[in-house]
Amino acid sequence: MRLLLLSGGSGKRLWPLSNDTRSKQFLRILESQSNKQSMVERVWEQLKSVGLSDSSMIATSKLQREMIHNQLGLDVPVLTEPNRRDTFPAIALATSYLYSVEEVNEDETVVVLPVDPFVQDDFFNRVKDLDNALNTSNADLGLIGVKPTYPSTKYGYIVPKMNNSDGVVEVSHFTEKPTEERAESLINENALWNCGVFAFKLGYLMDVLKEKGLPTEYTSLKDQYNDLPKISFDYEVVEKANSIVALPYDGYWKDLGTWNTLTEEMATTQIGKGVVSEDSVNTHLINELDIPVTVLGGKDLVVAASPDGILVSDKASSPKVKDLIKDFDQPPMYEERIWGWSRTLDYTKYDDEQEMVTKRICIEEGKNSSYHYHNLRDEVWTIVKGEGELALDDQITRVKAGDVIHLPAGKKHGVRAISELEFIEVQTGAGISNDDFNRIYFEWEDVIAHFQKSKATVIS
Repeated sequence: MRLLLLSGGSGKRLWPLSNDTRSKQFLRILESQSNKQSMVERVWEQLKSVGLSDSSMIATSKLQREMIHNQLGLDVPVLTEPNRRDTFPAIALATSYLYSVEEVNEDETVVVLPVDPFVQDDFFNRVKDLDNALNTSNADLGLIGVKPTYPSTKYGYIVPKMNNSDGVVEVSHFTEKPTEERAESLINENALWNCGVFAFKLGYLMDVLKEKGLPTEYTSLKDQYNDLPKISFDYEVVEKANSIVALPYDGYWKDLGTWNTLTEEMATTQIGKGVVSEDSVNTHLINELDIPVTVLGGKDLVVAASPDGILVSDKASSPKVKDLIKDFDQPPMYEERIWGWSRTLDYTKYDDEQEMVTKRICIEEGKNSSYHYHNLRDEVWTIVKGEGELALDDQITRVKAGDVIHLPAGKKHGVRAISELEFIEVQTGAGISNDDFNRIYFEWEDVIAHFQKSKATVIS
């Protein structure tokens, strides 16, 4: 059995802590034994505990790849889609990789699930049962359905056929986010919450691709990726399947997709600088800024502050934030990367279309940026903390706090931190974006080898 974890999301429902590169699954605010952890860290830890991590792969966008490696390590298998197209293209690309690159047998069961369910370990033991459920039922798809604990209006429901046992149930149809009255009726019909977990034989999905005239070979499908329809796997595959079975799960399951549900599972009522007064009731403060935030007499509030913005909301109203900020059009102001983190301090666009972006960047000890160059912008670095090795066109030199480095457009450069290294980066130019990157080497050993091969000057 192979597991495919989908990591996506635009980061709107948990704004301002989440953004395009740091969706909800990466927020380190959940309780753990040693420290606060993110949803993706928690899930990967659980997969390890039940023996499923070695057969798991994460499918994600280019924007989230570095965040995953930053939190889970470089050994975690990550497959990156060329751009965001929705869940059907993402799953099609990942399964074509299993089929044509890893040469997984067509009869192998593939289980697709979100990367961020908040569950206990026994949920993943139930996931293991999907393999046997498909083998014994010969169904096209197998799902996990959570037994409802209340008539929720925010989840979809799996409606079973009549007279099913609690083992494997045949699926009659699906109902999307019903009214509370309809949800109560569905529960009486033994309907289950749809938690977005589904399984199929690899050969089944390859047949689906063939029927749609799509290649099953990974490279060919990747080349056509921009032409694939932006459509969910539910609409494109699940609703068109001939036979579907579901396994009921009678355990703890929660979607931590909004502030009101996430704060219920937070490790503490306050994270970051500030004060929440003793007379505040059911109020959470999450502050990533260096300035203190004070909450007096708050009741049922969430107060969240980050470089991307500030939110003050009644918890019950917090799900509406996604709609309120839909027209916000600013790049992520805080990003976690493989090598450390980056925080945007200022952005200015002048009348002549010239732009200036100021960032504070931290390279963690022993880590390095890629060796790269930019086409559209000049950069000036002012080292404010630590010591590192700086690679420039034809030499490697030491840098330390107080040094200023000028990097005009086209100049190849990279840096490795000997001790934790912080610098202020000022970018100037027109059309500044994260896409203006031409990466040559990722590993510092390759940078050293390049200079040695070209007999570059190494200054110690």
